[in-house]
Amino acid sequence: MSSESSPAYVERRDAFVEQIGGAASGAFELAAMAIGLRLGLYKALVDGGPSTAAELAARTGTADRPIREWLEHGAVTGHLEVETGSSDPAARRFRLPGAHAEVLLDHDSLAFGGPTPLQALAALGSMPLVLESFRTGSGFAFGDTGDDMRDGEGAANRPSYLGPLGREWLPSIADLNERLLADPPARIADVGCGLGWSSIGMARAYPNVSVDGLDLDEASVGLARRNAAEAGLADRVRFVHGNAASPNLAGGYDLVTMFESFHDMSHPVEILRSFRSLLADGGSILIVDLKAGETFTAPGDDLDRYLYGWSVMSCLHDGLQNGGVGTGTVMRPTVLRAYARDAGLPNVEIVPIEHDHWRFYRLRPER
Repeated sequence: MSSESSPAYVERRDAFVEQIGGAASGAFELAAMAIGLRLGLYKALVDGGPSTAAELAARTGTADRPIREWLEHGAVTGHLEVETGSSDPAARRFRLPGAHAEVLLDHDSLAFGGPTPLQALAALGSMPLVLESFRTGSGFAFGDTGDDMRDGEGAANRPSYLGPLGREWLPSIADLNERLLADPPARIADVGCGLGWSSIGMARAYPNVSVDGLDLDEASVGLARRNAAEAGLADRVRFVHGNAASPNLAGGYDLVTMFESFHDMSHPVEILRSFRSLLADGGSILIVDLKAGETFTAPGDDLDRYLYGWSVMSCLHDGLQNGGVGTGTVMRPTVLRAYARDAGLPNVEIVPIEHDHWRFYRLRPER
């Protein structure tokens, strides 16, 4: 019996066919979620209650027949529930479960996942950029993938930055918390700040501090300034279009932070050297990044599979710009420790903060 017809071969082949089909189904589910978010269908189901296709179409200014297909797809996949069943498709009434509504619509919930479908589709929509980067190794900028990626990143992390960051995470680091509460007022440089929610969250939690947020995406900086003004914090939080080597920054920062963006940096060692030069005596660096597995394992767990997907389609290419090293989304602790060592920052501590997806690194110069 040839290996191609052995039971083990056939089983593995057929399992892979099923895996491809499952992946395609998942992609279509993300697309359907994006439709529901874009057209306000989920919100209409919450505001108006369980609905037939005709009722939902009337409330949202959409066409009955596509809405019926979307509702049935949502029920088949388990995103929606059928409240009133019927052999007549037009009479079926569908509802959005409360737990799902929180995930899709509650911008303040720590479980908010509404941006993810839109971001994933933005990543898939950037395939021409990805292919060009694969061919040339030249990479492309995060901002090149459009507003869904930019806005989604800010919206997804906003609840954590306005909540646990200042209430739990920073206070758990006793000496750092003490300095941020003390006089003279502490200074924070928040590098790769995106839409500014991490900067705003720290300023809210520590009323004496001043925060300088920096980002290379000019559109993000503009939105961050608007967000700080709306939060009433423009006097203590300013945003700069630039990087850690920006001439707009003077040294003497008690804390330099980078939230979920260090793995995107083209030249991480140089960035860390810039961080080091910004620190005041006794200052430290806090890098919060994704919690990739300690070692490469194949097949990997669900989180590493997810992170590699983002790396292949987005983050790796950001880090390849300008001859960059291309760290990628799957940055393991050994990689960051090596960058820190080469930058003259040998003291790397993994702070014992529990989080499903993030790892907290504190870096300090030699004392």
